[in-house]
Amino acid sequence: MKNQFIPIIVESTRKLGKPILYVILTFATIKVSHSLYCYMRNHTMSSSSSTLTATDAETLRRNRILSSKLYFDVHPSKVPMVYSPAYDISFLGIEKLHPFDSSKWGRICQFLNLDGVLDKNRIVEPMEASKEDLLVVHTESYLDSLKSSANVAAIMEVPPVAVVPNCLVQKNVLYRFRKQVGGTILAGKLARERGWAINIGGGFHHCSANKGGGFCAYADISLCIHYAFVKLNISRVMIIDLDAHQGNGHEKDFSDNRRVYILDMYNPGIYPFDYEARSYIDQKVEVETGTATDEYLKKLDDALEVAGRKFDPELVVYNAGTDILDGDPLGRLKISPEGIAARDEKVFRFARSRNLPIVMLTSVFRPSDYLSLRLIMELVIRLLTRWLYEVQCQNYSRFNNKSLEKTPYRFGEFPVKL
Repeated sequence: MKNQFIPIIVESTRKLGKPILYVILTFATIKVSHSLYCYMRNHTMSSSSSTLTATDAETLRRNRILSSKLYFDVHPSKVPMVYSPAYDISFLGIEKLHPFDSSKWGRICQFLNLDGVLDKNRIVEPMEASKEDLLVVHTESYLDSLKSSANVAAIMEVPPVAVVPNCLVQKNVLYRFRKQVGGTILAGKLARERGWAINIGGGFHHCSANKGGGFCAYADISLCIHYAFVKLNISRVMIIDLDAHQGNGHEKDFSDNRRVYILDMYNPGIYPFDYEARSYIDQKVEVETGTATDEYLKKLDDALEVAGRKFDPELVVYNAGTDILDGDPLGRLKISPEGIAARDEKVFRFARSRNLPIVMLTSVFRPSDYLSLRLIMELVIRLLTRWLYEVQCQNYSRFNNKSLEKTPYRFGEFPVKL
């Protein structure tokens, strides 16, 4: 009986063999064609990029900046603080798998509004950075890599994002980052016009032109500076990066650009351990794990004094990460909330004493105590209102040929409300 079925099985297998073979050959042809296409595309792109001279590349960058819509006129009634509800990332709870708080930006504005520090109707909302805007710094291949959810998951350090359809990743994650990029770029314009500006977001200092990481998908600091070079006719910029982590992204982007001076004060014992990027830092200030407030502020005073002697900027970009806060598990430093407010005041006084416009970015951080965060942000805003109040008094005196009697107040009180 068994032998009777053998010819039937052999014949059936023979008949199935050709279709299976055709399927295998078709699949192999598709794979080979795709590989050949990718090779030819990459070869063509590399050939075209190699024929593109430095002058041509700079002209293309300039044209992209000049045609951008990210700079727009802001009504005088608005304060130079930039924020959009689209900044906050809320994505099926997946964002909670990372220690970074992806809803911190909205919390900051909520605190300031509830405490009567800031009128939410006077905040400036930015536009989303387009692909053409991003190509001012980023390579086409890097932006294409973000079409892979797996690559975005690696940048965000949240593995489950890898299995999410990329259309959802674009809408719920990358779109929100692009809004923050637009905010940083616009803040550069506002700082030039008003003397200071804060983007309650941005500061993605781990992202460079062709690589993201550390929850940083776009190089907003580098983009802001290139826009300032072209749109604001600024030729020298100082980056003061006081996030606990090294700002390896902008360091790589400006590694050979002498128009940008980088002061980076960071903990060398934590992420990203980018030793190549460290060699590009103009002024490196390393603060070891466990550094306390007094020592930290002393090092900052010394660093700002040196920076003021070595470089004469026309714009300051201040990356003001608060992960140096005592108790933050990532920064591993021991700076008090009052110490962080004092740090920010020192940086703003540095800019103010030299009549330099300053852009402040809140950087990427995980505050371990939101009461501390609220105190920090309130003190920063109060510092700025005092600065604005002093400018108003000076302008009154200049235009009216008489002095204005100032309202007495102490640091931490509100002479004016934003």
